[in-house]
Amino acid sequence: MLIPRRSFAAVTLAAAAALFSSPAIAQTYTSCNPLESTSCPSDPALGTTIDIDFTQGGSGQFTSSGGTPTYDSNGVSFTVAKSGDSPQLISLFYIMFGRVEITMKAAPGAGIVSSLVFESDCLDEIDNEWLGADDSEVQTNYFGKGITGSYNRGQFNPAVNNQGEFITYIVDWTSQRIVWTVGETVVRTLTADDAESNQYPQTPMQIKFGAWSGGDSSNSEGTIGWARGPTDYSQGPFSMVVQRIKVTDYSTGSKYTYGDTSGSWGTIQAEGGSVNGNLGGAGDLTTTGVTTAASSTSTASVPAGGIGSGTSDSSSSNLPDGWVMTSDGKVVPSSSATESPTPLPSSPSSPQSLAESGGSGLESITGTTLVATTSTTPSTTAIITDGTAQHKPEAPDSGAQLELSIHPWLVIVVAIMASAIYVMP
Repeated sequence: MLIPRRSFAAVTLAAAAALFSSPAIAQTYTSCNPLESTSCPSDPALGTTIDIDFTQGGSGQFTSSGGTPTYDSNGVSFTVAKSGDSPQLISLFYIMFGRVEITMKAAPGAGIVSSLVFESDCLDEIDNEWLGADDSEVQTNYFGKGITGSYNRGQFNPAVNNQGEFITYIVDWTSQRIVWTVGETVVRTLTADDAESNQYPQTPMQIKFGAWSGGDSSNSEGTIGWARGPTDYSQGPFSMVVQRIKVTDYSTGSKYTYGDTSGSWGTIQAEGGSVNGNLGGAGDLTTTGVTTAASSTSTASVPAGGIGSGTSDSSSSNLPDGWVMTSDGKVVPSSSATESPTPLPSSPSSPQSLAESGGSGLESITGTTLVATTSTTPSTTAIITDGTAQHKPEAPDSGAQLELSIHPWLVIVVAIMASAIYVMP
């Protein structure tokens, strides 16, 4: 959960060169809420399944924020060692309904929170939270449209020894219900009918996971109390470790666009595919039992909105072309289209994306990936693993970036013509 809530104020970066320098560039981007505008940029779609083994290294499908995740034979570690640390990985894709399977150990420590978050541009949200003060449970939660007026949606569900062993957690999300699973046991099911009015999550989501300190002294008393803090950093460092993540998008296509400002899933448009076009693509949900919630969180002031306190150091992020980070730590698509006098040609032999080629729909990433842009026009980004190029959607063109080249000879010609006109009788 990110706190505080986002303001969605426009964030602008501009760089201007001298008149006779080449080129002169202006770049602008905004964090756009689709509930307030019909001109927000589309969200790049996953449109398939990816299975990432972090014991073999990182993946170009995610970018880091709030700190530097580290990789070894155990997987990727998110370490909180001091105030302000909130390392996380954020997906460079969205899913429109789908399933996330994550195999991980939660971080120990009073006030330390390990998180798995689904979050949309209009602040629909699905959460898993593990509190470091208790290794026997996981908190499940949901929010819709950024409305956090009540905090009775969370539950604490059994997750025994979650800091001592790797456990696979599954969140399976459709238009009808959300199922949270620990191991092979369903710990919670929320139907759309049972959700609070206008609160069922139903818009394209990014995936975020990492660790942060809810018990930090900079947080509100309610947050520190909920996280069972305060955090004593002298007892750290505290690390969450993720071994593997598998993500299945239940829709297909290259990007998702809001059709209006209602935030209703029926208005979401999938370019080059269809919403629910891959429904069930992850296969049947394998379970061996169902358990009930340990307790609700109706008396706790539970924060909402992502991971950390919103003070993440964006300079630590390694964002590929076509993505930017706003001042509040949100990774968003920017324009990837520029006017260039000498665009590089696309490779005619470039392989098509899995979604376009009708392939298996499974992208297995088992090693460190190399992100390579295959064209100067917005299309796809090649994910190269073990010498094999695979494609994923690149950030859409939001029309936010413009590059103009102003050459000295052009200015001279214009000046000569103006002088000729001036001296004509």
